[in-house]
Amino acid sequence: MKPHRSSRRYLGDRPENSAPCCEHPGCTRPGVYRAPRDRTLRSYIWLCLDHVRDYNRAWDFYAGLSQAEIEAEIRRDTVWQRPTWRLGDKAAATRNFRDAHFHDPFVVFEEAETKERKPPKAKPGSLEHAMEILGLEHPLTRQALKMRYHELAKEHHPDRHGGDKAAEERLKIINQAYTTLARHLDGDAHKRAV
Repeated sequence: MKPHRSSRRYLGDRPENSAPCCEHPGCTRPGVYRAPRDRTLRSYIWLCLDHVRDYNRAWDFYAGLSQAEIEAEIRRDTVWQRPTWRLGDKAAATRNFRDAHFHDPFVVFEEAETKERKPPKAKPGSLEHAMEILGLEHPLTRQALKMRYHELAKEHHPDRHGGDKAAEERLKIINQAYTTLARHLDGDAHKRAV
């Protein structure tokens, strides 16, 4: 009958009978416990129980790093060493993906760049121009205008894009278009009242 695996005596990571001597200087006991040599955690030394306990008490994963490097390492570890950005910050996400050379098989981020609003075809300053900028169609209501303005203002606000100057310019154009259409609606309301 074959002996059951649990009946063999194992100490730590190696069986006692195949363990070499402890790598601590002067120790002749079997080295059955492994301990990392350095921060890469890819190579190990083999120690006896007493010496592995001493080694673990004294070992510092961040040895040799400055306080700033340790804090940066901890921040990167909280997101599993992956690039991150604020939720809803599509510009930063696109930048991070472009800069990190990620493969984008569904063209999610490249599409966002190419889907930027095309320049309007109508004459600048006209009602049609303002409607194209805000992506609205006739008949225009005050409620539809306000809802669309709030969506675009929230989407293109510079604070959401880390103070991006391009986002600030887009918001200025959106504000001008909103003002033009709001004045037009106020003028129509005034005409109907008279």
